[in-house]
Amino acid sequence: MAPPTVLMSLLVLLLAVVAARRLQGLVGSAALPAILLELTVGFLLGNTVLSHERLNGVAGIAELGVISLFFLVGLETRGDLLAKHRSTIVRTVLISSLAPLLFFVPLKALTGASTAQALLFLAVVAATGTGVTLRTLRSLGAMATPSARLLVGVSVLDDLPAVGLLALATFLARGSDVGGNGAGALEAGGPFASGGLGWIAIGLALAVLSYGLVKAWVQRCGPRKLGPLALVLMMISSAAAGEAFGLTGLFGALVGGMLLARLSPPDAAVEDNLVVFSDVFVPLYFVTVGMRVKLDSLLTPAAWKLAGLLTVMALISKLVCWYGIGKGARTQGVDAWTVVFGLIPRGLPGLVFAGGALKAGLIDDTAFSALVIMVTTTTVLGLLLLNRRVQSLRRKASP
Repeated sequence: MAPPTVLMSLLVLLLAVVAARRLQGLVGSAALPAILLELTVGFLLGNTVLSHERLNGVAGIAELGVISLFFLVGLETRGDLLAKHRSTIVRTVLISSLAPLLFFVPLKALTGASTAQALLFLAVVAATGTGVTLRTLRSLGAMATPSARLLVGVSVLDDLPAVGLLALATFLARGSDVGGNGAGALEAGGPFASGGLGWIAIGLALAVLSYGLVKAWVQRCGPRKLGPLALVLMMISSAAAGEAFGLTGLFGALVGGMLLARLSPPDAAVEDNLVVFSDVFVPLYFVTVGMRVKLDSLLTPAAWKLAGLLTVMALISKLVCWYGIGKGARTQGVDAWTVVFGLIPRGLPGLVFAGGALKAGLIDDTAFSALVIMVTTTTVLGLLLLNRRVQSLRRKASP
């Protein structure tokens, strides 16, 4: 059977998104996150009607939503992000970033993973699903609380070291057949991949230089507002630059958003454009991720064993963040468990890292299924705990 056209593939994916949203409306009282339903619909679609391999290039279009979200996260790292509770945020981010590294040696010993694969697993463990957490807090009407404001600062910065681990894993995998597809890993490094660590160093140097140039520009000429076309151009070009220098497109988009935060004054219209852009394409991405999960690999005991191990590591690495919330923050109304539970969901970043690693040949279908199981488990568990904690605090505060 001939593969469907691009338009037909896109239509099928959009219908899958509509089906997921209809299900969300039907089971909304069960507090199931939309991401879980989109993954489920994608899994059913990919294992029955249309496999991921027959999407005919549409999967690449869906990745635009991921790029826009990381660009938006970078945009949120404005100067006022650390204006309050600076030491608490930095301390919590450090604990959240360093705790997963303690599992590096045990993870390699227990799973037999290569160094690149182990770093990729830890990158997913270290990630934080900022989007799904903030969506839950918004639905609970808790965004204005001190705990939510501190959680925003921690979760936005928390993904920076996770993206760094992903870039390091991609670099180490380059040129080696770690996942049964060394050519794919090499291709994922971009056109300058053959230069290896040198090109990554140049890319990092250019990112730092760009930051200095933007800062100097603003001091001399003032902030500059960007229109929709310039905004999209900056977003895609920064992602392309990150991919070209072996730093991954996600890292490039993140840096691009940080540069825009310094170049442009706070503008609700800019963020609204990015939110609309991501709202269209991110659900498509989740559906395509679900389509990549093969039924046979999901039924493999090895996938569930790895998923169980990674889930335990993921929970421990976030629970210890409780020690990062100092007494000063607590006396100002910050609830440590609200912050901790809000960091547990891996959400979008975890799925993006796993999908990128599978595409690059860094991991196989079994490891990918294990990562999807871990991301789904932590996301659902974290959101349920966060919901119960906020409701409990609300009942205690009511007379």
